[in-house]
Amino acid sequence: MLFSHKRLLILKTTIITAMAASTVAFSNGPIAFADTADTAKTANTYQVYVNGTYAGNVTNKKVVNRIIAEKQAGSSPVKAAPKVQYIPERVFHKTANNQRTIETLKDVFQIKIEAIAIVIDGKPVAYVDSKETAEEVLRNLKLQYVTKEQLESLEARKASMEKALPPLAENETRLLDIRLSKNVSIEEQNVEPEKIMGLGDAVTYLQKGTLQEKKYKVQEGDALESIAHSHDLKLVDLLVLNPGLTGDSILKIGQEVNVTALTPFIEVIVEKEANREEAISYKTKTVEDSSLLKGKTKVKQEGKDGSRSVTYKITEENGIEKNKETVIEHILEEPADRIVIKGTKVIPSRGEGSFGWPTVGGYISSQKGYRWGKLHKGIDIARPSDRTIKAADNGVVVKAGWGSGYGNMIIIDHKNGFRTLYGHMSSLKVSAGQTVSKGTAIGIMGSTGDSTGVHLHFEVYKNGSLENPLKYVKR
Repeated sequence: MLFSHKRLLILKTTIITAMAASTVAFSNGPIAFADTADTAKTANTYQVYVNGTYAGNVTNKKVVNRIIAEKQAGSSPVKAAPKVQYIPERVFHKTANNQRTIETLKDVFQIKIEAIAIVIDGKPVAYVDSKETAEEVLRNLKLQYVTKEQLESLEARKASMEKALPPLAENETRLLDIRLSKNVSIEEQNVEPEKIMGLGDAVTYLQKGTLQEKKYKVQEGDALESIAHSHDLKLVDLLVLNPGLTGDSILKIGQEVNVTALTPFIEVIVEKEANREEAISYKTKTVEDSSLLKGKTKVKQEGKDGSRSVTYKITEENGIEKNKETVIEHILEEPADRIVIKGTKVIPSRGEGSFGWPTVGGYISSQKGYRWGKLHKGIDIARPSDRTIKAADNGVVVKAGWGSGYGNMIIIDHKNGFRTLYGHMSSLKVSAGQTVSKGTAIGIMGSTGDSTGVHLHFEVYKNGSLENPLKYVKR
């Protein structure tokens, strides 16, 4: 039996059923009329009954016929037409109220269409005109996440009862299954015509939970985080709703951003397997060599990535990956490690290449740069927990004594291109020509020379050029 295009006219059961006491039932003999002597003072009206129920008074039958025609406009013939009866009467005073009767009739007449409901977990969600359309809606819902070719291949494979599948070719993807996350059925139901959806709208409604997505126009000072917060969304959810945006996107005033949180009625679950050829990153191995100076390194072997062929089983919900597991893996080429030789040989007079903090604690009270109209060549360190000054690295003391504005000072040549200078000390513990090791006490912090307080002035030179100590020193 075909349902689409059939129309069923259903009367509401809550129609006012009381009749006026003066109303003459259309089933009880002749109609009573006023005395003919008063004919000139009377008027004609009609009592209207729909399927035996009083609906009101009108002055002309055309009023009722027009309402019925409007209700049936655009519809094919109704399945069961209502029985409308008119009881003429003559009254001395005009009692008909056309407008009130029209409103009553509009409420009484309610056309419903025999349609097909798409029912999810027992609840009707969307209505379409036929079973064929409903089936097409569900098919098109799946096609939002797989190609037509993939779906047809899966259906053909299931129809042939094919069990064993051949191995995947390189970089091939194959659909294993596609299903809906909830129980779905198709049922006949009677609904108002305005509830019937077209194919495209029904797919969108099931997929997103709405047909109208709210847009927000970007205002001055807006940021993605503030827009998300003001619409009770997380930033990640806002980005999902707007595929063209990322966390670093720059917004433009007037730009429209979708802020409707989608609540799908159902999810499409896709299971597939995919073969990928992937690189296997090489590892770096360090080998110590006592014949190579400490701080020196050299590459013995360059690294090379390997490759593998791996097959994954992937599960997605509405296009979002939920699970990915490795099914098969074949190593195509093993990676080659990068081998680095690291020197461990220590020469007391040669620096290791990294500087230690030259004081016992303290903080930087002044940095390298222009100060008071002239260049401050190093950093100042003040308020240590202990006033001992230490060699920043291994080396040979090339100067230990008075240095004009530096006061008591020491310069150490680290024999690797670096020299360090230590100024304003109150006393010195080493002398020129002496070899010192990293961390050796070389003096006591003071305020000699051009100094405004107790501190260490520390400078670093590389190949004769002044450097910023903060590039090299480590606390």
